[in-house]
Amino acid sequence: MVWKQHEVTLPAFKRGCHLVTEYILREISPSLKGINVGLCHIFVQHTSASLTINENYDPDVRTDLNTFLDLIVPEGSKAPWLHTMEGPDDLPAHIKASMLGSSVSLPITNGRLNMGTWQGIWLCEHR
Repeated sequence: MVWKQHEVTLPAFKRGCHLVTEYILREISPSLKGINVGLCHIFVQHTSASLTINENYDPDVRTDLNTFLDLIVPEGSKAPWLHTMEGPDDLPAHIKASMLGSSVSLPITNGRLNMGTWQGIWLCEHR
């Protein structure tokens, strides 16, 4: 069994959901070569951002998911949250990050991430 670990630094993204598949592949693809069957686990070290796998073709899907999250997790003066020390968008960002999660796992098959044709890795920045 072989274990490999990479730390990938992504550029700063504005609030919203962003397709980051190419950033990640650029960093890890050389290490995937020679792995016929494996698992790639990706984790974000950020409490107000999340990772998910979703459609990579139509950017409206990313916009719509962000709109949905904003509708179900209110922010601002009318929101019922107690944790506002870091701003009115902080706790809503934590909630959204918890809903989507801080990691994704993808199968590795024949040296490549085994995703569907229309799947991509998203980073959702919630504040």
